[in-house]
Amino acid sequence: MKLAERIEARTPAHRDRAVDGLRALALLAVPTGHWLLGGFTLDAGGAIHNASPLSTFGFFAPVSWVLQMLGIFFLVGGYASVLSYHRRQGSTGAWLRGRIARLGRPVLGVTAVWAVLIPVLYALGVPNDTLRTGSTLVVQPLWFVGVYTAVTALTPYCVRAARRLGAWAAAPLLASVAVVDVLRYGPYAEAVPSWLGVLNILPGWLFAYQLGVSWGEKRIRTTHARALLVGGAALFAALLLAFHYPTSMVGVPGEARTNSHPPSLLVLALAAAQSGAAILLRDRLGRLLRRPALWAPVVVVNLSAMTILCWHQTAMLAAAVPASFAGPLPGLTTAPDTLGWILARLAWLPLFAGLLLLIGRYARGFDTPWTHTSAARRSAAGLLAAGFAVYALG
Repeated sequence: MKLAERIEARTPAHRDRAVDGLRALALLAVPTGHWLLGGFTLDAGGAIHNASPLSTFGFFAPVSWVLQMLGIFFLVGGYASVLSYHRRQGSTGAWLRGRIARLGRPVLGVTAVWAVLIPVLYALGVPNDTLRTGSTLVVQPLWFVGVYTAVTALTPYCVRAARRLGAWAAAPLLASVAVVDVLRYGPYAEAVPSWLGVLNILPGWLFAYQLGVSWGEKRIRTTHARALLVGGAALFAALLLAFHYPTSMVGVPGEARTNSHPPSLLVLALAAAQSGAAILLRDRLGRLLRRPALWAPVVVVNLSAMTILCWHQTAMLAAAVPASFAGPLPGLTTAPDTLGWILARLAWLPLFAGLLLLIGRYARGFDTPWTHTSAARRSAAGLLAAGFAVYALG
């Protein structure tokens, strides 16, 4: 029996294929976005430094609108969490500890491995600036895990909000982010402390998660989904055209403002439009994924979710760091400031994907419960991870 047929045979009849398909799409957008919108430059000493094609090509910004699919990820995360929450066998605390452990093990694994790699690579002659660049890239996607853990912990409260306010449960979160944006970008912005934007982190990412919880509670109907799609798209356009928000959904080196860290109102507008479209397309996508050949890769991606999130930057570095010793290579270690770089980077993407598959064969062990790992080894991994975090963030 072929792999696709075996996966099809093992899939429970009640499995929501559309939600899994949306999650897989959002997952694949993360490495694609980082690989395509992130580049390197090579200094005179042979060290690599971060660079972005968005600094040169403003027209490239709409690509980030497509690849910024964290709104979809939080939407389906909220939907799946509420179903899991209702099926829990033990206490809420036990359910939450299980969810956090599933998120924490892969993070602990990648940071512990990098803590060992840093001195080894340095001994092999890799420049310290290259190690700093690599550490930054490895840590960069891990903020998501911390935020996702926080919103997951709020699931019981999100359920209560959904039952009380229905489809409107996420509206106060949108209003909260809007107020903070007015304060930090409005006429009195100079009098506002620079740290105020931090207040947007939790409500900004909780917005789509709350929509997912309300969806899982069957409080969002077709009319609500249409309103999310149209209203989100209209707000997105207004913020860009009338209020001059940055056009890129990711940070651009040298720009004073960024939409993503912390999330601005533009991120929530995009998440609302994406969520509305996802809910409206759910049935059609579910029917499409009844085909075993399409369903099988969705299952594989979902099973490898944390591996993809934690290790995709390492895969790109596995190509770039050795290449830095060979000198400038178009699309890999040359500045992303020409159209030729874009074409060359597209040609490198299959190699990055292949390296991620190779790394994933060994790294997926971090995703599974460490039932045969001693307390001493777990403690050692924790110490190594903490050491790497200090190095990377310092």
